[in-house]
Amino acid sequence: MASRTRRTGRASRARGGSRRRRLPMRLLLPLLLLVALMAMLMLRGYVHSEILADHRVGPPASSDQVPKQILEGGPVIDTREEKPTALKLPDRELVLTFDDGPDPEWTPKVLDMLKKHDAHAVFFITGTMASRYPDLVQRMVDEGHEIGLHTFNHPDLALQSKSRVDWELSQSQLALAGAAGIRTSLFRPPYSSYSHLMDNKSWPVTEYIGSKGYITIVNDTDSQDWRRPGVDQIIRNATPKNGDGAIVLMHDSGGDRSQTVAALDRFISGLQDDGYRFDTLTAALDAPSAHTPVAGLDALKGNAWVFLVQASEKTTGVLVAGLAVVGVLVFARLGLMLILSVAHARRVRRRGFSWGDTVTEPVSVLVPAYNEAKCIEQTVRSLVASDHPIEVLVIDDGSSDGTARIVENLGLPGVRVIRQLNAGKPAALNRGIANARYDLIVMMDGDTVFEPATVRELVQPFGDPRVGAVAGNAKVGNRDSLIGAWQHIEYVMGFNLDRRMYDVLRCMPTIPGAVGAFRRSALERVGGMSDDTLAEDTDITMALHRDGWHVVYAEKALAWTEAPESVQQLWSQRYRWSYGTMQAIWKHRRSLVESGHSGRFGRVGMPLVSMFMVVAPLLAPLIDVFLLYGLVFGPTEKTIGAWLGVLAVQGVCAAYAFHLDKERMTHLISLPLQQLLYRQLMYVVLLQSWITALTGGRLRWQKLRRTGAVGLPGPGSGTPQQPVGGRQA
Repeated sequence: MASRTRRTGRASRARGGSRRRRLPMRLLLPLLLLVALMAMLMLRGYVHSEILADHRVGPPASSDQVPKQILEGGPVIDTREEKPTALKLPDRELVLTFDDGPDPEWTPKVLDMLKKHDAHAVFFITGTMASRYPDLVQRMVDEGHEIGLHTFNHPDLALQSKSRVDWELSQSQLALAGAAGIRTSLFRPPYSSYSHLMDNKSWPVTEYIGSKGYITIVNDTDSQDWRRPGVDQIIRNATPKNGDGAIVLMHDSGGDRSQTVAALDRFISGLQDDGYRFDTLTAALDAPSAHTPVAGLDALKGNAWVFLVQASEKTTGVLVAGLAVVGVLVFARLGLMLILSVAHARRVRRRGFSWGDTVTEPVSVLVPAYNEAKCIEQTVRSLVASDHPIEVLVIDDGSSDGTARIVENLGLPGVRVIRQLNAGKPAALNRGIANARYDLIVMMDGDTVFEPATVRELVQPFGDPRVGAVAGNAKVGNRDSLIGAWQHIEYVMGFNLDRRMYDVLRCMPTIPGAVGAFRRSALERVGGMSDDTLAEDTDITMALHRDGWHVVYAEKALAWTEAPESVQQLWSQRYRWSYGTMQAIWKHRRSLVESGHSGRFGRVGMPLVSMFMVVAPLLAPLIDVFLLYGLVFGPTEKTIGAWLGVLAVQGVCAAYAFHLDKERMTHLISLPLQQLLYRQLMYVVLLQSWITALTGGRLRWQKLRRTGAVGLPGPGSGTPQQPVGGRQA
């Protein structure tokens, strides 16, 4: 049955019509959260060189435009003045340089080795790694090492524009300022080597970088440790000849650097014994320090940058953990549903199965109705056609559209109308219970139609005296639209397959309002329907479990309900459901520590409901977030393959659910689109419910607009016909 809302007069809407419309908070907060998460992911991709990175490397070029003094000079190239110079190191002065770091695994080991031998070095850091591991940059400075820039994300600058070069330098300095509170004037271009290999493409970049105040550092010896040729070969490659001073190229990042660390131990100790000194570049040249302290606004910017990068790393870590959680939950749920649904189907469909003695006693059917004029005639006529003895009580809850009058004018036998002032669905149901003549009570919504056998099938489980309530098989009648087809899939797979699973586990969380049956004695023992939550059906079901009753599922008790036909109506319905479920879980939380049947439900049913109906749907969009991220930034093929794998598993479960319910498979064509779009809507609704719950907000009853699109079931068709009287939206 549709729920209520307070009606606002047209006059007040007219008065507010001239006001500027604001984005509803239910949209604004999820939107802001989504934007924040996407910003964190984009920032993470940026500092991991997945976004805006350029991994091209240019081919060698001629060097006829490079000054001779540069080609024949040393590895320290100064183009800050009009006349460029190239300096060499004094004899027996060695400057160890390490590129591409800092790395969380190998840089600490390199630093430990340098500290062991009282040696100093120059670390040419990338902005991406410095942003991610600022503590290692600070350690380098604290232990007396020198820092140089190696660009932000390691592009070949010969292929970049001046604006890109400026950006690489400024972003690297920003990261360095945030990590260690300094700037540096040392720079090493990626993919550089010796000064005599400077060419016509790299030389203009070197000149331009000098105009920005940087000294370009290349090398005299290249250990080629990135090739991992072995410790002995690394030492041979790095050792200068004839006692010359040298700048030695090594790496502390970019892969396995165990050979580099091992080579350092022997290399430093051996050359120190030969009289070599291992110092920073400026110390070796007896020049002023390359470091300049950063203060004021630049320091604030650097600190803010590092903070945001660290936040993005932690956020991404949380998202990845959430993705792992939702992956486990999704596959656990699908696995449980498949296994337990098979067990349920075999049990209830085996030859000779019965719940107990055949139930033939009359039943009271309660139809709470509020403004159901478009649907109520189909609903009542479907009940009168029942093949089980029933009485029908339509409880008109203050309708303003003549719902009660329509029922009275039908003049159908066994149908009574009870009128009351608008008090809400729980009050209407309790009024119906008080006026019902029989001990078995069926409850349904005013927009639902039953098949002739529905009531009979629904009450058969009461042949077992332990059963206090029975859930029927609710189906979407208006499934021809795309949004209706999506809900059809959800009902068949997400609700009915779930109910089979919960039936086997004896922890059914919800008797659907569209089709459910109760013992009067069970209802009376738990105090009837409560208005403590917005999900009175979930509330009463949990209360029955706590009172020791069994709650089961009757798959043949079919009911055709009218699902929301617009996004707004669907939003309103699911918002009420999800928030009401949270309220019911909180209300019955003490079952977690109780004994007996209540404790079993609390320790089995409550965790499953919480994980599968609250946590998993909230985290499920992470699959699509990482899908989008992987499609845009890679690895695209693996991302698509993983998503298709998840979709295939869901498709298998959906196909099995449709097979159990004898539904046509054609509606599953829209399953991929449902996973991409429909799930996002449910995510936002659930997020809104969380926000409402955490902020202590109250949600009013909401009335769904009905169209009367679900008609009476056709004879033997198993599907509803068009509405009687031609009522259609």
